[in-house]
Amino acid sequence: MTRTATPRSVTLTRESEGVYVATGQDGAQLRFGRGEGLLSPVELMLAAIAGCSSIDVDAMTTRRAEPERFEVTASADKVTEDGANILEDIRVLFDLAFPEGEAGDAARKRIGAALRASHEKHCTVSRTVEAGVPVALVEAEPRATA
Repeated sequence: MTRTATPRSVTLTRESEGVYVATGQDGAQLRFGRGEGLLSPVELMLAAIAGCSSIDVDAMTTRRAEPERFEVTASADKVTEDGANILEDIRVLFDLAFPEGEAGDAARKRIGAALRASHEKHCTVSRTVEAGVPVALVEAEPRATA
């Protein structure tokens, strides 16, 4: 078995109470948090699961034909038990349509295999969630302020 580790990170900064900006390693930014017009962290997690698999399925099907409809909905049940929250029953629904004809038929035939490949091998996000990888919350060492 070959194992390769490639570090990934995102830096989060506070814009105001409940509003944050995530900055990726390449400088791309996403504003989120609590409030009107903002995706919540739970919605971001669902979007990450749907997005990761969408990228895989898109790549594997659109080689054959451009989709007429490509809509993916990730949903889950937020459960609170003894004051602790968790998402259960995460579902990702792919609603895809391809044009009639040979190319569209070829794309449709790839959907099932693309979903399996994403779920079993390629989607880092859903595979990490399913594996139950531990998360460590660690306080940074104090820094001097100017």
